[in-house]
Amino acid sequence: MVLLGTIVNGVLIIIGTLLGRVLHRIPQKMKDTVMYGIGLAVVVLGLQMGLKSQQYLIVILSLVIGAVIGEVIDLDAKLNLLGNWLERKLGSKEGNSISQGFVTATLIFLIGAMAIIGALDSGIRQDHDVLYTKAIIDGFTAIILTTTLGIGVIFSAIPVVVYEGAIALFATQIDKIVPKVLMDSFILEMTATGGVMIFAIGLNLIGITKIRVANLLPGILVAALLSWIFYYFHIQL
Repeated sequence: MVLLGTIVNGVLIIIGTLLGRVLHRIPQKMKDTVMYGIGLAVVVLGLQMGLKSQQYLIVILSLVIGAVIGEVIDLDAKLNLLGNWLERKLGSKEGNSISQGFVTATLIFLIGAMAIIGALDSGIRQDHDVLYTKAIIDGFTAIILTTTLGIGVIFSAIPVVVYEGAIALFATQIDKIVPKVLMDSFILEMTATGGVMIFAIGLNLIGITKIRVANLLPGILVAALLSWIFYYFHIQL
């Protein structure tokens, strides 16, 4: 079943959120410290991912062009509007927690190599091991995020399933069209570009910055396009 890994990932996010909801009655000081810990871990993860690039010019250009595109269409505002709509529908009395939890968790769970590689493995080889591993990590992360950001984390399962599922379903066609060397370059540069975004999310969680990370998301697609251009025109910088 092509979508098995994707479905497991979504289900474990939901289970993790529900467990986190049960554990939410912890002191505020402890929540703050836990959030700082998560933020620091996310910063380190972002650094590790960002340093994987072999063509850092692709990362820089992807972030700049992606930021321009993101600001023009204002993805951050649209994600927050969706979160606010969910709050109104659910009659939430938790302030901005649903919107913040939804946006933050969506960005953390979607950005990264595991989502892309895992979905490709599911579609091409029917191998779900990477997505199973990601599902376990996301489930534990959802528990922690929910204790601090609230029930909004649960709704991040929807874009995760749609994103990973779409890649898995089209993986066979992608594999036929894209050479392996180019695919490896795609994954490497998209991972590095996503790593910078993960780093920014960590800074936001700690409270150092308020970067509109969602508006950088088009940079992932720009990184794929630039990788293709650099590959076919044999550009090495």
